[in-house]
Amino acid sequence: MLKIDLSGKKALVTGASQGIGQAIAMELARAGARVAAHHFSHAIEIRDFPGQVQPFAADLESPAQSQQLFATVLNTFGSLDILVNNAGLTIDSPLDLDDDRWLADWRKIMAVNLDACGILCREAIRHFQDRGGGRIINIASRAAFRGDIAAYLAYAASKGGMVSLTRSLARAFGKDNIQAFLIAPGFTRTKMAQQFIDIHGEELVLKDIALKRLTEPQDIAPMVTFLASGLADHATGCTIDINAASYVH
Repeated sequence: MLKIDLSGKKALVTGASQGIGQAIAMELARAGARVAAHHFSHAIEIRDFPGQVQPFAADLESPAQSQQLFATVLNTFGSLDILVNNAGLTIDSPLDLDDDRWLADWRKIMAVNLDACGILCREAIRHFQDRGGGRIINIASRAAFRGDIAAYLAYAASKGGMVSLTRSLARAFGKDNIQAFLIAPGFTRTKMAQQFIDIHGEELVLKDIALKRLTEPQDIAPMVTFLASGLADHATGCTIDINAASYVH
């Protein structure tokens, strides 16, 4: 069995208080990395890796706070080797909402899902250039490729932006020893997915996948650790689908 050792590596994981982000942070720590675990609306309970996983609060809807998050982590850790942009937001926003509400939903989703990702990638690239390299792993969605239902246009669009961003980073900064990867999960058993299930029904989700059970956060986290290890650097720019064959491209 392949054992990945990230001892001495330092990582920032956004949206790490629950769900996929929490699983990623714990998996990186299990491999030996020191992890800055970002959170906003949910406090982080750190039991398994005290001292190795450290919480950092920021509202990623604010560009200033996104920049400050990176600066604070850097000031605390001294350096970073890995950035995982996992934080994401979705809002059920049908087209028949009034104009102001629909536009507010759109802007909020773009701010958290795409703007913050771009800001943090920019900060990471500049730091990695000074350090001689680093790895960025962005968590998008199958919705970026196959689309989503009408109430989630902004979510799909924001994740599509992450795809182009990641591929551009990989092409532009490979010579700086900076690699960028994209993971595109399908429905995963998280609180955010549960909101969709509550509105639209679990049957809609389960009939869409090829496997017997819904994807869990723990099904995604090991792939992040693998990409962070350096064992797949020549796959830079790639997208890895983890969606129980609900969409394969």
